[in-house]
Amino acid sequence: MPESAGAPETVRVPLSGGRAYDIVVGRGLLAGIGERVAGLGARAVAVVSDTRVAGLYGAAVRDSLGAAGLRTALVTVPPGEGSKSYAAFAEVCDGLIGHRIERGDLVLALGGGVVGDLAGFAAAVLRRGVRFVQAPTSLLAQVDSSVGGKTGINSGFGKNLVGAFHQPSLVVADTASLDTLSPREMRAGYAEVAKYGLIGDAPFFAWCEARFPEIFAGGPAREAAVAACCRAKAAVVVRDEREDGERALLNLGHTFAHALERLTAYDAARLVHGEAVAIGLSLAFRFSARLGLCPGQDAGRVANHLALAGLPTTLAQVPGGCGDADQLLEAMRQDKKVRDGALTFILAHGIGKSFIAPGIAPAAVRDFLRDELG
Repeated sequence: MPESAGAPETVRVPLSGGRAYDIVVGRGLLAGIGERVAGLGARAVAVVSDTRVAGLYGAAVRDSLGAAGLRTALVTVPPGEGSKSYAAFAEVCDGLIGHRIERGDLVLALGGGVVGDLAGFAAAVLRRGVRFVQAPTSLLAQVDSSVGGKTGINSGFGKNLVGAFHQPSLVVADTASLDTLSPREMRAGYAEVAKYGLIGDAPFFAWCEARFPEIFAGGPAREAAVAACCRAKAAVVVRDEREDGERALLNLGHTFAHALERLTAYDAARLVHGEAVAIGLSLAFRFSARLGLCPGQDAGRVANHLALAGLPTTLAQVPGGCGDADQLLEAMRQDKKVRDGALTFILAHGIGKSFIAPGIAPAAVRDFLRDELG
């Protein structure tokens, strides 16, 4: 279980081939980000952000970079999942080229998961690859999407279907930036925190059950939780960088979640990613129980905790509905874990006991979804 600490904590991601990098977690880190980035040896840094986050932190970050002797530029996109698009991707790439970002320079992603995925993908392909730094400002991005090198955008066929693996050179997670998140955004990010306990660390999930109000409030438990999640993800990424096996476990709940996001047209007014993940986690455990794989009390415990944290746990809680069972199943067929047309789910034998379940019969999924919708 994580220990609370006041000083910044550094989590090392020891990838081979000179690609190892640090994740630094603590309060107030953005004010000194220039010195950390300058240590990477670039002469220029392009900050990619959304307009809301840029208004909050853009000036301070650019001032810090400038004070460290770095030429800076700023490229912004509108906030929200809609910016993970072909059009926004083209605008960011052209903006970086227009600011003369060269192969020896850096792209700095300042924002949540959307900005991190978009900026990271642009960095992966710009001049056939430039380095980038993640400065995540949402809880979801700090504990999950900023770590591990998955970058990409959405397609009309589904989420994250166009992208690349491109590891950052540094991750700076300033937990003070979470103070400006809305309660809804904090709750949504918390779904990814709980996920790590559900995947393979039952004591961490129990710790979350006891301490989640402190994570929301911003005490030392917040830094402890972020660092614990980063350590867990870093360990998995090192063992399976390109999701050929074990890393798929990090998608617990996401087969359901991504289908829900697609059927709600990525409309944040209806559903944001973390809320979809909360429903997906609950569905994954209820489906596991239905198949006789998981105790029903564990499925109930998962849903109860997420509900206590203010998150949705059922399909009926999706504003405006989410289609019927056949539509959901069809959306799942575009999931990245599909192999030879067969559905693969991440299921569980219990809390902290998730596993990869290939070849799940579509009829079983359809019947389960019909009952959940009913």
